[in-house]
Amino acid sequence: MSFTIAPANIFVSAPFRHLEEGLLDLFIKNNLQPEIGLEGEFLYTRQPADYEDIARRLRDNSLACTLHAPFFDLAPGAIDPYILEASRHKMALAFELIDIFQPKAVICHLNFEENKHGYKLAQWSRHAELTWRQLLKMAEAGHSKLMLENTYEKTPEQHINMLTALNSPNAGFCLDTGHLMAFAHRPWQDWLPAINKWLGHMHLHDNHGQRDDHLGIGLGDFDFHGLFNFLDANGLHPAVTLEPHSEEDLWTSLESLKKMGVIAPK
Repeated sequence: MSFTIAPANIFVSAPFRHLEEGLLDLFIKNNLQPEIGLEGEFLYTRQPADYEDIARRLRDNSLACTLHAPFFDLAPGAIDPYILEASRHKMALAFELIDIFQPKAVICHLNFEENKHGYKLAQWSRHAELTWRQLLKMAEAGHSKLMLENTYEKTPEQHINMLTALNSPNAGFCLDTGHLMAFAHRPWQDWLPAINKWLGHMHLHDNHGQRDDHLGIGLGDFDFHGLFNFLDANGLHPAVTLEPHSEEDLWTSLESLKKMGVIAPK
């Protein structure tokens, strides 16, 4: 396989709380770059200094990062104006950290669910587009990018519609392999090549199609060989984030990528 990912474009999922509690030492020791997860109530309570210490240690060790915006309980295209306001407020708190962390990208969930939002599609689309435009403006001001990730969406249609509407080189698509398996129940071939012109990032983890288990690469049923061959054939070079939920699965994922020849030499 000739498809490779440069080490500078490989990140590993790391909740901010865990970095605070000592996980950052593991990242620095092993030269791993974090995708900092911003889920939780701490966005309302922390001060800039709480973030600046971690950002400084990353810079001192020449480690870049990405950010993963919060998504639990949030509705970027909410019909209810109060829920919409609360969702935009919390996500804006995450994007305000761009100045501190200087991330390569901020990954967000589009959060479209056909069985709910499909009945109010025009209104949902209008509200969601304004939400993402506001956040994209914040990302661009900080020289970062906005990446919209698939979660419960069955097809790429709404991602394509939103990215077409945003019409920005700084707005792209994040393909989540585990979500395709567990939630969309669709192979990657149903999403790529329809959306590959926007592909800027990937979340790589595995499962068996029943639950979003976040297994190490190769421990489930996802067709990683086929995906990487497709990317190679089409000259696509997205950044990637490994999303294991255990340290053991992290090393399994890295070893699997090495065996496939996907990680480029430093």
